[in-house]
Order: sequence, then structure tokens, then C-alpha cells
Amino acid sequence: MSNIFNLFINLDKNIIFIVQQYGLLIYPFLFLIIFCETGLVIFPFLPGDTLLFAAGTIASQGYINLYLIFILAIFAAILGDSLNYFIGKTFGRKIVPRRYNSYLIQTEKFYEKHGGKTIILARFIPLIRTFAPFVAGLGKMKYSRFIFFNIIGGVLWVVSLTSLGFFFGNLPFIKNNFGLMIILIILISYLPIFISYLIKKLKR
Repeated sequence: MSNIFNLFINLDKNIIFIVQQYGLLIYPFLFLIIFCETGLVIFPFLPGDTLLFAAGTIASQGYINLYLIFILAIFAAILGDSLNYFIGKTFGRKIVPRRYNSYLIQTEKFYEKHGGKTIILARFIPLIRTFAPFVAGLGKMKYSRFIFFNIIGGVLWVVSLTSLGFFFGNLPFIKNNFGLMIILIILISYLPIFISYLIKKLKR
């Protein structure tokens, strides 16, 4: 657990170390992490938002190419979500007990009505980002509709987080408190869940 925490806190140093030690292998490394974090439900703990921010930061320092990161990360995010969708569609109902059939029907109705915005917004929320495409497949969301919002969400997510790192990652305050900024990004990512929970509580 401490190793994972250290990975997040020192993400910028870890990426720079990989670049210095392995050169161009940084690109397949970034692709693989983003692909696994979005495409495999067993890896929701991998860095997504923070990795993109850190990648943007070191791109601004000339270590890696920003536009190549855009292309690779967007492709990895779209491909990962698509894989996750098909895993949910193929195996989801086989692993869900029959007594939960009523919930599956509710899931289908939810994704039929709110599936588009869910796929886009989920991109910006850790854990939810990993499970949303799986549930979309489980809920029988049409792939033609899913891939449309998958592409929009993937582009918005990658470009926004990487650009934030590129333009703001080297500001003195952020550079000197990078670990704190990474924690802040993680907390902000979970803010929509907290607000939604709070609104439901207030309504009750």
C-alpha cells in the first residue's frame, strides 16, 4: 500500500526516471497504464488523472512530445473503454446472480436514458471510470452509441488533464508541492460523487 502511495506522490520523478533510464519506452509505458486502468476492471487503482497531469508536466520540460502523448493516451483510453464494454457485454450477465435481474433491468433503462453523459462524466472520476464501460456493456447499451460518447469522453479527458500539467505543472508553487497537487487532483476527481451524495441526503 505504501508503494502505491509513493508512486502517486512521486509520479513526476518516477516518469522522469523512466524517461532517463529507458528513453522512448516511456510511450508504451504510458499507453499500457492508461489502457489497463480504463480497460480492465481489476486495475481501478492505477494512476489515470494524475498520470496524465504528470505526463503534461514533463512534456513542458521537453522530456517527451505532448502531441504524441495526446495521440497515444486518447487511443489507449478509447480502446480500453471499448474492451471493458465488451467484457461487460460478454461476461457481465454470467457473473451476476439471477436474483439481481431486476437491477439489470434498471441498469438497462438507466443507460438507455443517461448512458451518454455517464460515459463522458465517468472519465473524470477514478474507479467509476473503470467500471462505467463494463456496466454499459452489461446494461446492453448500443455500441454505436457507446463508442460515440467514448471518443468524446476520451478526448476531453486526455486533452484537459495533460494540458493542465503542460501549462501549470511547472509553476514554482506546483513544482515545489507536486505531491500535494497529485493528492488534490485525486480529491477533486471524487468531488462529483460527494456532491451527488450530499444532494441526495439533503433531499431526504
